[in-house]
Amino acid sequence: MDLSIVASMYRSAAFLAEFHRRCAASADKLGVKDLELVLVNDGSPDDSLNRAMELHHQDPRVVVVDLSRNFGHHKAMMTGLKHARGELVFLIDCDLEEPPELLEAFYAEMKRAAADVIFGQQETRRGGFFERFSGACFYWILKVLSNHPLPPNVLTARLMTRRYVRSLIRHRDQEVFILGLWSITGFEQRAIKTEKSSHSRTTYTFARKMALTVNAITSFSNKPLIYIAYLGISISVVAILCAAYLVVRRIFFGDYLEGWPSLIVSIWLLGGLTILCLGVIAIYLSKMFMETKRRPYTIVRQIHRRALEETK
Repeated sequence: MDLSIVASMYRSAAFLAEFHRRCAASADKLGVKDLELVLVNDGSPDDSLNRAMELHHQDPRVVVVDLSRNFGHHKAMMTGLKHARGELVFLIDCDLEEPPELLEAFYAEMKRAAADVIFGQQETRRGGFFERFSGACFYWILKVLSNHPLPPNVLTARLMTRRYVRSLIRHRDQEVFILGLWSITGFEQRAIKTEKSSHSRTTYTFARKMALTVNAITSFSNKPLIYIAYLGISISVVAILCAAYLVVRRIFFGDYLEGWPSLIVSIWLLGGLTILCLGVIAIYLSKMFMETKRRPYTIVRQIHRRALEETK
């Protein structure tokens, strides 16, 4: 197999026909003789699976991986990569916001730079003010807290060698944060500046973005736990100094400071910090709990692949 093109499907029915046509055209321009298009149905509630099956019957190069339910974008992509067989693997979203023709530019850059991964990166993040601001905050938080900072505004679209993909799918994280996995897998990776258009409303709600941020931080960094220890030490030092100050004033100056409001505020402050710290620790404990179960991160209902490949 020369090339595998991998995409996950969620509310993607309207884009599949054009996506298939443009991917096949780009592969033909590169002279790819042996191609497969792996479409992963991530429990899509629309007609995506039926549209993909129609493409599969029309074009035997189309492989449909049908998951048993919705597992999430990142897990679906990792499942697609696991079932890809190409010496080169092109990962891209099928909503056409990232043009399939990027394959041609990525292939040329890979040959020129002899890199294992060529990925797309936006020069400026698309969307309104809130989306651009929240995206900037996300990457800033990762830069501060993560042990493996990520390049900002990374796109899904990327062309990868077989040896890189083989190493990538060895990760067995139950809570998959694929941007982090791309980074920590290593190898020679190069970015190409590109633009991302907008054809549909994003399926990433604010709640999902917040969950992604928490997952990204707690999956790839222990710094929040270290900062909790530093915070506890700092509060203890301040408390000792304040206590010493009150004792000195009482012994040498005879002052007795009253301040119920300040006392209550201090109690609420320390109580809030205690609950916050316990919450952060609880998140890490919950992740340890999930990881130790060793459950598969997706379950495949059925794989529709051409008979020729099944016999190999």
